[in-house]
Amino acid sequence: MPIATPDQYVAMLDRAKEDGFAYPSINVTSSQTLNAALQGFADAESDGIIQVSVGTALYLSGNRVQNRFAGSKALALYAHEVAAHYPVTVALHTDHCPAENLDDWVRPLLADSVERRSRGLDPLYQSHMWDGSAVPLDENLSIARELLDRSVEANTLLEIEVGVIGGEEDGVSHEIDEKLYSTVDDARATVAALGAGERGRYLTALTFGNVHGVYNPESVHLRPELLDEIQTVVGGETGRDKPFDLVFHGGSGSSAEDIAAAVRAGVVKMNIDTDTQYAFTRSIAGHMLSKYDQVLKVDGAYGNKKAYDPRSWGKPAEHAMAARVVEATQMLGSAGRAMR
Repeated sequence: MPIATPDQYVAMLDRAKEDGFAYPSINVTSSQTLNAALQGFADAESDGIIQVSVGTALYLSGNRVQNRFAGSKALALYAHEVAAHYPVTVALHTDHCPAENLDDWVRPLLADSVERRSRGLDPLYQSHMWDGSAVPLDENLSIARELLDRSVEANTLLEIEVGVIGGEEDGVSHEIDEKLYSTVDDARATVAALGAGERGRYLTALTFGNVHGVYNPESVHLRPELLDEIQTVVGGETGRDKPFDLVFHGGSGSSAEDIAAAVRAGVVKMNIDTDTQYAFTRSIAGHMLSKYDQVLKVDGAYGNKKAYDPRSWGKPAEHAMAARVVEATQMLGSAGRAMR
């Protein structure tokens, strides 16, 4: 199926929230990993989300170009072409844009979507994340309000972060401390600034101890019950059941119990990067180590072209990553729920 239209993306999120499941949002870095994510969603009969990070956007444009907008747009055009041949619906998303990259990444992509809409076309990306975790909350929400208005004009959704995600992802890093937990007052301030949907729909990454990347489980203490508390309190004040469409960041390595509790609290999207990266690269490492004397021209020999042909290690790596995507859909409950 083609990449999700704006209306289809909203329908995906509505289904997840109403039926109590979430979509894996898989970070990709290349056409290979994008193909692996699509394969995984199709194998699982799950719709899903594919996203690029601030560093990946630069990487995708090539070492000589170094243009986030160009790299992101190129991957999106490729995705729109190949995704049409898969029997699932997939949305595209840009992940974790800090303040210093809004002008060279998200704002140009939003402008492109506005221009496409003026020609009767859908946006290439269906949502964008503004990561205001490094600035004071008032500034975070002020920028979010401006971006939400622009997102409505572009017919895209905005994702925001209220609180702090620990660890590091593409140069955005935070300590693992008490700042990792959003409060009810943070959520109230969000609704005061952005509304509860009437100004435009947005996704919210409330933090409950989340940490990016590989970490020591003993140093991370997830409190998914905090999400339920915030939804209940703010829901009572706004007259809406589960007013926030929640996003779970730093999901790699989380327990099935914590993931299930977060989904029950209204998480509709969970970001997955570390685990799928490892699945992809671990397969490549196995190939290189087991066939090193074929991949390398050892002792003046010629090696084996079939062993160092990128397709010989790329295809198994895609299969390995796809299998990890299937596992994610099963854990989040989206497997077997593809829209028809």
